[in-house]
Amino acid sequence: MDAKTNGNGNGNGNGNSNGAAEKISRKFLFMSWESLSGDLAWQVAREGNEVKCYIDRQDDRDVYDGFLEKVDDWKAHKDWADVIICDDTGFGKIADALRKEGKLVVGGSTYTDTLEEDREFGQNEMKSVGMNILPHWDFTEFETALEHIKANPGRYVFKPSGSVPSDQKGILFIGHEEDGKDIIEVLEHNKKTWGKRIKRFQLQKVAEGVEIAVGAFFNGNDFLYPINVNFEHKKLFPGDIGPYTGEMGTLMFWSAPNNAFRVTLEKMRDKLKESGYCGYVDINCIANARGIYPLEFTCRFGYPTISIQMEGITSPMGELLYMMAKGEQYDIKTKKGFQLGVIIAVPPFPYDDKRESAIYKDISILFKKPNLEGVHLGDVKLVDGDWHLAGDSGYALVVTGASNTVEEARQLAYKRIKNIMLQNMFYRTDIGVKWYHESDQLQTWGIL
Repeated sequence: MDAKTNGNGNGNGNGNSNGAAEKISRKFLFMSWESLSGDLAWQVAREGNEVKCYIDRQDDRDVYDGFLEKVDDWKAHKDWADVIICDDTGFGKIADALRKEGKLVVGGSTYTDTLEEDREFGQNEMKSVGMNILPHWDFTEFETALEHIKANPGRYVFKPSGSVPSDQKGILFIGHEEDGKDIIEVLEHNKKTWGKRIKRFQLQKVAEGVEIAVGAFFNGNDFLYPINVNFEHKKLFPGDIGPYTGEMGTLMFWSAPNNAFRVTLEKMRDKLKESGYCGYVDINCIANARGIYPLEFTCRFGYPTISIQMEGITSPMGELLYMMAKGEQYDIKTKKGFQLGVIIAVPPFPYDDKRESAIYKDISILFKKPNLEGVHLGDVKLVDGDWHLAGDSGYALVVTGASNTVEEARQLAYKRIKNIMLQNMFYRTDIGVKWYHESDQLQTWGIL
């Protein structure tokens, strides 16, 4: 989700200036289906702005208690707000309607919801603007997909599509056998179970290479610079072993527009403008010696992406959100080098298990030293001055570090983790390690 210009991490460096920033307090209303954007909201509040937070999911209602002011009805506060933040997909129709009322809205549009949730639509839109997409086929029947693989042997990726829950999008399988026998076996043995939940899915040709994402903030008319280049670590265990979790940590940097941006995300400028979208947008890609192949869109803040981005952004986040929502051009001030973030979790993460989550709910999060630098909110609350787990996800904290080199950023983040005391917490110990060989490949191929 970020972009970089060379292996030394010299991105924008940010000689850009927005002039002397006025300290103006504004009113922000954050809207969530589930607790996601509290860390961003907390930062905006700490900058001196007024912040209210609406969370729809009942089991997340105690998340951010003590950190943020919560409201039960967002509609009662939409006229109070200077800026409304929709932090997830599914807000598209609401966001479009609010913009028609003249409200300043970050996040959400019907078009961008469809881009992210419907893989077939997203791929077709990529192709329509001239991106180099991988061959793919969309299905509603498992038997038809099996017939296709048998008639066209090869390596495929199985991906759920359409409006399926985000956790079920993690049910994907990457085939490793050239004749496709492994994916045939997986589909044969799971078609009855998956068929009940997954009504549409996609088979995509496998491309070997480096997974890289390119993202940028969009103000409704154009991208804001610098762009962001990031490298996600989606599997549960070090070495990319185990189930997909959504995310366990990310390495990123800020960059002037580079080749990866020009051949992918930049091509979406006119489509995004036409849709009225304002917010963060990202394309995840596979890069190799043949080029860069876009895979899927993220049309919202990423989590933990936004927390790690705040480690690198030195501009006030409230000012950035306000200027972006107004459609103004805004030069984002960022640090040089790399930013890195690590997810700290406890059971039942990454699963939904009410019995297990009850064991950890309300448990305290302690810090050996009072320094909370680089510690970002997950599903937590503040009670009598102490941090506690909240909600039922087990997604506790994001811990970040930044420096001129990846190794220094890694050392800082993991040093900060050692200051945390939380029973049975777990995290990946290898965030950013792949950079050492992947950066050489990306530069050799001319991607960065």
